[in-house]
Amino acid sequence: MKYSGIGGQAVMEGVMMRNQDKYAVAVRKPNHEIEVKVDTYGGPLANKGIKKLPLIRGAVSFIDSLYLGMSTLMYSSSFFEEEEPKKSANPELTEEEKQRLEKKEAKQENVLMGGTIALSIVLAVAIFFILPYFLSGLFKKVISNQAMLALLEGLIRLVIFVLYIYGISFMKDIQRVFMYHGAEHKCINCIEAGLELNVENVKKSSKQHKRCGTSFLLIVLLISIFVFMFIRVDHKALQLLLRLVLIPVIAGISYEFIRLAGRYDNWIVNVMSQPGLWMQKLTTREPDDEMIEVGIASVEAVFDWREWQKNL
Repeated sequence: MKYSGIGGQAVMEGVMMRNQDKYAVAVRKPNHEIEVKVDTYGGPLANKGIKKLPLIRGAVSFIDSLYLGMSTLMYSSSFFEEEEPKKSANPELTEEEKQRLEKKEAKQENVLMGGTIALSIVLAVAIFFILPYFLSGLFKKVISNQAMLALLEGLIRLVIFVLYIYGISFMKDIQRVFMYHGAEHKCINCIEAGLELNVENVKKSSKQHKRCGTSFLLIVLLISIFVFMFIRVDHKALQLLLRLVLIPVIAGISYEFIRLAGRYDNWIVNVMSQPGLWMQKLTTREPDDEMIEVGIASVEAVFDWREWQKNL
């Protein structure tokens, strides 16, 4: 399979696909029509210099993807919000005043999104990094070796992550998101295998992909085990501080691996990618035909797969 360079994520009743700075969100609306929004988003990585800096580009890319993912998720959810009684338009507002009001509302949405992302990062760090550190500390009386404690901490972190994914997989809405996640992967796998992008070919394609965000998160957790094993300080506050400081470094290393896995197909990369593919059995499910149609619409809005396949 050849690297296409496109990626995406599942949103509420839809799929977002991104091709460099261009992205599309396709959503199956309550009336069963497919709404497709196409836009551009450069983000921090619009700076081409950052894209050439190993490790740094990974940490920046993670925040970049998180912001775009959150905004597209909020966009897709807007189709399913309960309709509120529409306020009658104020005839006294001029066109200029209306534009200022719209800009103000847009700024408020950006502030809200920024706060949501910041809170999400804080909660993720607290649950998946700080909590395992303190839980592993309970075993200091029986385990004196810091490396073994770091290993135990990492195993606790992995267990929490797997249990979290397993727990939310029982939620009905999440199950549908996981089905759209499967549709996203199957569409990308279909075109990267050189097949025509249609429902039948997508159905035959794999719902697992090496460049998946699930794989990235799992790689972050696995790499953190080895990195934290080399922390050799006794002060508890300093140990915790170093863990927090090293998170961007770990994210950068993980990004480089996922990037490598997406571009090369050999047995070493495939073996190292296997844990992430196993984890995707929880985060992806087989989509129905309508979900696949949404995925296809999102791909075709940002990627000329026919022209790309001519060079395979």
